[in-house]
Amino acid sequence: MSVYMVERDLKGINMEALGGAQKAAISKAIEMSAAGTKIKYLRSTFAPEDGRCMCLFEANSDTDVKRLNDDAGLPYHKIVPALDLTP
Repeated sequence: MSVYMVERDLKGINMEALGGAQKAAISKAIEMSAAGTKIKYLRSTFAPEDGRCMCLFEANSDTDVKRLNDDAGLPYHKIVPALDLTP
């Protein structure tokens, strides 16, 4: 599996809605994995000053990540392959 980064613009989102979006991504990943599409939500980084949010997913394809976000109703600008450099 590869890592993909989802870039979002969430300017003006409140913390409750941000938490809800994160829960939606996690739930949809669990649902898709249970149905046979291996995908895992890894983590997000949010910059409240300008609303940028970067979410990392582990999946077999960017198509699976796109489907997760579309099905969960989560907005995004683009999905790109990424390297997770967490020590």
